Amino acid sequence: MLDSQFEIAIVGAGMSGLTCAQMLHQAGYKVVVLDKSRGLGGRMATRRLHGTHADHGVCYLKPKSDEFQNLLDQLVDRQVSRVWTDRIHEWVDGQIRAPESQAACYVSPTGISAIAKFLSAGLTLKLNHRVTEIKPGWQLHCESGETISAQVVVIAIPAPQAAQLYEWDKLNQVEYSPCISAIAVYPAERQSEVEQLPWKALICADSELGWIGLDSTKQIHPVQPAVVVQSNAAFATRYLEDLDLQKVGERLLERASEVGLPWLTSPEVLQVHRWRYAFPIQPLPESFLVADTEQPLMFTGDWCGGNRVENAFQAGMATARELNRRLENRSLGERFWWQI
Repeated sequence: MLDSQFEIAIVGAGMSGLTCAQMLHQAGYKVVVLDKSRGLGGRMATRRLHGTHADHGVCYLKPKSDEFQNLLDQLVDRQVSRVWTDRIHEWVDGQIRAPESQAACYVSPTGISAIAKFLSAGLTLKLNHRVTEIKPGWQLHCESGETISAQVVVIAIPAPQAAQLYEWDKLNQVEYSPCISAIAVYPAERQSEVEQLPWKALICADSELGWIGLDSTKQIHPVQPAVVVQSNAAFATRYLEDLDLQKVGERLLERASEVGLPWLTSPEVLQVHRWRYAFPIQPLPESFLVADTEQPLMFTGDWCGGNRVENAFQAGMATARELNRRLENRSLGERFWWQI
């Protein structure tokens, strides 16, 4: 089945893809965003379980540029986001250390995926649409059997996945480190103990762990503790293909309990998620790549210009500007999110 013609098709509904799509949509282009998942945001992911929720991918946002700060200010004004803490502690050599400096860390009390939903306002979205092949003339064939037709294609997914759709040595140069996340929920009677702790999250210098986050503290009125424990790359590489992920998650909780919270080993609910493409190891310096094709084909993501969500945001904006320049040079507007 051939769908109606779009001017621009964007593969990937993470930060870079949604930012690029929103800018072009606001400029009047007919844009469609496709993603293999049922939800938005990519690694800006929120798991909803047992009456609560937790961010099991990106843990928080800490702006460095004025552009990204402006976006977060708008999210705060609309009560989509808020400052969670200005102090992320460290766990080093079995000791919890307070940070020497302070910086605002932003989250969403309803889950970080709410930011992706905000950026998707007004867009044509096709979720659960895994693109399996892209043919010249830009026919995007989806696993569902649907075919999307477009004049221009932007691929905004991890470089190894992009390389499966378009063979290019530059895409193969980008390597990722994996991560395994354990998402655990605990009895409500533990909530008062969590609220008395002097820290909300720990960056871990550890042989197995990378992060321990008291995720329920991001909520306005948390009812019960929700904790996210993330592995470091070495641990994830060792256990990424393990058939029993539940045991892997239990091991992460056991290690995390050594921060002085022995009850972390006894959750009411435990779910485990593996991130095969968690962190670009050596991002490309460019904000986007342009393929040598008859019709425009561009690539972007958090592996372009850096490896943080903010870099993905900036890469998406840069891609939209360049694509607009190559097409009709319409008025994009530098603060497009104000119009949503």
